Amino acid sequence: MERNTMAYKSKQFLMFAGPALILFCMVIIIPFIYGLFLTFTSWDGVSADKPFVGMANYVSAFKDAYFWSAIGRTIIYSAFAVVFVNIVAFFLAYLVTSGVRGQNFFRAGFFIPNLIGGIVLGYVWKFVFNRAFVAIGSAIAGGTVPSLLASTGGAMFCLILVSVWQYAGYMMLIYVAGFMSVSDSLKEAAMIDGCTPGQAMRNVTIPLMRTSFTTCIFLSITRCFVVYDVNLSLTKGEPFFSSVLAAMHVYNKAFTYKDYGTGQAEALILFVICAVIGITQVYVSRKGEVEA
Repeated sequence: MERNTMAYKSKQFLMFAGPALILFCMVIIIPFIYGLFLTFTSWDGVSADKPFVGMANYVSAFKDAYFWSAIGRTIIYSAFAVVFVNIVAFFLAYLVTSGVRGQNFFRAGFFIPNLIGGIVLGYVWKFVFNRAFVAIGSAIAGGTVPSLLASTGGAMFCLILVSVWQYAGYMMLIYVAGFMSVSDSLKEAAMIDGCTPGQAMRNVTIPLMRTSFTTCIFLSITRCFVVYDVNLSLTKGEPFFSSVLAAMHVYNKAFTYKDYGTGQAEALILFVICAVIGITQVYVSRKGEVEA
């Protein structure tokens, strides 16, 4: 068989990419299409019948005040988490690329929290907030100090703090790659021209790291918008459902209240919102890269 023929190229493609393509279709494409079908039914998750109800689930989703409250909380949580994750990750990357002694050890140490599962991470930090911080605060104040998880604002603060602690190490590695991609000769030329280290960072290094910023911000947004495991193990949506984020609300709607149709419709709406925000951010960032 000649190598330039379409049959040969198709055979090579199926040989190398076929298994991955099949798995992708089975895990992503088929469940997505099936979930889209469920948005037009009133299935309860148990019965064999899936009555067709048309757009009724979407109407219910748009009228669900609790869903939109969860979306609002998710936007607030994501805005703070994305900003702080990237600020912390950037400065950690600068620290471990500045020639400090033991920087490889620090890189590994800062990355380790990302390797811990969200469920385990939530329970560990729940113990820290409910026991360790309460004991320290009570010892300092001389009386009983309530846990941060007991208040509505405190619970959201805890979610943001844990997310920053978990994601910053992963984003740090991307910023490290960005720092290392900037040639030292450009920095030296800027210093020779009279730039201070801060001016060289602002006018030379950061503009050349736009790709790293684009990638990190996109990954932060997509992770924060669909966070569920930390939300479940750390707060469970308490107190008084004030920390229920969008993914948890969708899960509860489908699997706790057995309203799969509306739950799938709300999941699709959440997916569209996340996709629009993510694509817009990438477009704006890429446009800045071209201008730079």
